[in-house]
Amino acid sequence: MVELVTVGDTSLRLSPRGNERLETATDVRMHAAGTESNVAVAASRFGTDVVWLSKLPDTPLGRRVVSELHEHGIETQVGWSDEGRQGLSFYEPPCEPREAVRIHDRKRAAAETMSPGDLDMDLIQNASSVFVAGSTLALSETAAETGAAVLRAGASGDGVSALELDYRPELWSPAKARETLTGVFESVDVLFGSEDDVRTVLDRTGQARELAPTIAAEWDLQMVVLTRSEHGALVYHDGVIHDRDAIETDTVDDTGQHDAFIGAFLAILLDGGEPDTALSTAVATASLSRTIPGPLATVDQAEVDRLVDSIEQSGF
Repeated sequence: MVELVTVGDTSLRLSPRGNERLETATDVRMHAAGTESNVAVAASRFGTDVVWLSKLPDTPLGRRVVSELHEHGIETQVGWSDEGRQGLSFYEPPCEPREAVRIHDRKRAAAETMSPGDLDMDLIQNASSVFVAGSTLALSETAAETGAAVLRAGASGDGVSALELDYRPELWSPAKARETLTGVFESVDVLFGSEDDVRTVLDRTGQARELAPTIAAEWDLQMVVLTRSEHGALVYHDGVIHDRDAIETDTVDDTGQHDAFIGAFLAILLDGGEPDTALSTAVATASLSRTIPGPLATVDQAEVDRLVDSIEQSGF
């Protein structure tokens, strides 16, 4: 049985080297960058058996996405399409006081037409856990229906269905995101989200410690996991809140930290770890991912464990 199946779209991200600007750069780095594939890579670093499913164009760019994921040891199952295109994104890193620049070019991506027929639904139903992000459901009505079908299939077995809000304002409005995502909550066991996304998508006010139990009760969620930027993260489960402070780092690239957090959290949970242990590991993994160029968390479990141990011994 596969431990974790992630399903979703992945873009190719182009970034200038160093502190160059997109407007003037002549040399760029290319990365596969998608929430579900990023989560898959992070989880695999902890020994989790992961498969990433998607629909991509049968073009050199589509194959470039898969080849990079294979380099990281990820098993992929892709529905290759003669229609649609490879989604792109462009990222210009920040350099104080200049802010980061993010440009998304995902219109008419092949994943917009991804249907259950493009996916191995038996694999999904029999997996220990399935994961989907809201950004994939935002691509189109078809993608939203497919994401809902994936979560239902995961919930119909003995596995854990996990969803991240992953709100992208360039893809849909808060109202549309709220309608679509809350519509699939009945098939969700574990909900991930940033504190800001919870406020925006679910139209809530208050702090994370207030939001998590309220959301869990309203939608009968087993677990709610919220990240709080520089304030760390928390998990609510069985009436108990566990929280962890953020870990200070020299940040090289923070674009994949949230996905690294989720991948590590799910990996520890699937290995039988308690939510508080998963949270400690996830926070440490996210912090290490910020020191690595690109969106993929190429961390080592031993270094994560050492960081967790050092934080616990210091009393923080």
